[in-house]
Amino acid sequence: MTPRRAAWIGWSLAGVCTVMAVPTLILMALGVGAFTPGDTFVQGGLGGVAFVLAGLAFSGIGALVVSRLPGNAVGWIVCLIGLLLAVGNLAYQYADRALYGAPGSLPGGETAAWLQNLGLPPAFGLLALSLLLFPDGRLPSRGWRPAAGVAVVGVLFSLGYAIRPGALDWPFESVTNPVGISGTYELANRVSTYGWPLMAVAAVLAGAAMSVRLRRSSGVQRQQLKWIALAAVLGGIVVVVNTASFFWSVEGIERERSVVLGLLFASVPVAAGIGILRHRLYDIDLVINRTLVYGGLTATLAAAYLGSVLVLQLVLSAVTSGNALAVAGSTLAVAALFRPARSKIQTTVDRRFYRRKYDAARTIERFGAQLRDEIDLDALGDDLRMVVARTMQPTHVSLWMRPR
Repeated sequence: MTPRRAAWIGWSLAGVCTVMAVPTLILMALGVGAFTPGDTFVQGGLGGVAFVLAGLAFSGIGALVVSRLPGNAVGWIVCLIGLLLAVGNLAYQYADRALYGAPGSLPGGETAAWLQNLGLPPAFGLLALSLLLFPDGRLPSRGWRPAAGVAVVGVLFSLGYAIRPGALDWPFESVTNPVGISGTYELANRVSTYGWPLMAVAAVLAGAAMSVRLRRSSGVQRQQLKWIALAAVLGGIVVVVNTASFFWSVEGIERERSVVLGLLFASVPVAAGIGILRHRLYDIDLVINRTLVYGGLTATLAAAYLGSVLVLQLVLSAVTSGNALAVAGSTLAVAALFRPARSKIQTTVDRRFYRRKYDAARTIERFGAQLRDEIDLDALGDDLRMVVARTMQPTHVSLWMRPR
């Protein structure tokens, strides 16, 4: 797949997730019915807000990664997690409103209740799988293949909810599965029940794999991994405790469980974003740099074009009744403005967001100006070593000059 097509798909998925977040938040603002009738948006929907933010974070980070490295599986898995969370969040809030908040006000409530069951459970297993593959899209070694298999099997088993006949899980126990296959309850229930512990095991193994990667890494790679490793280890602990709470039949913590899980999901892409943006993982800073430059350039040229068209129309209104001259003059002015505007915006972005690169460029420019006037080879060698040390920051600098 070409990078352009991968970027188009990734950002399209991110756009879909963003669009779905709007009705999700609106439905949450109308009131949460499945927990306690009358709950406010902040009290009853805090866990839902956390999951909405998590979905947006996953989709955005995934789109960034696939646009830069379409062959890396991590980006596509992260995009899929964001899409699953967005669909699950919207389906849950829709079903909650249609069945409990305002019964009969919306059609398809039972279908939405069935669909929301397929959003969150697979996302857990895919999260574990993405952490196993982070950051290069490959497992730490072949010995970790069984861990990836556990995550995949857990995801597939969690889909047993889709075909299990009878009542759906909490909080939609009053809804009968509209697509349940008769006679498969025992098998589907057993498979779906095993899916959660398998995904919990996969999450623990993912945390262990990230710890191994972190222990073996050094330098910049260690900085890239430390934040996501922390999130992975904490995530594994939270998932295990959450799964255990179901088997121990702990009651009365549904809202707290939802908030904690939502914050857990949101923390993972945030940690990955720190590694990607702050420590230049995947060279995403190049994508962001170009986005800032060309986004600012587009806005500047558009404003200049529209402003010049209006001004020229006013100036030339006494000469001609048409606007062809104004459009032509504005087009020429914008074309002439393109190169200097791009250079100015690039300098501003580098100075504000990429200070190290900006300082290095200024140092090289000063050295180039000095090089034209310097005739002492010893002084020139000292200056050259200083420039290399300041811009490239190597551990050691040696200069060999051919004898005359």
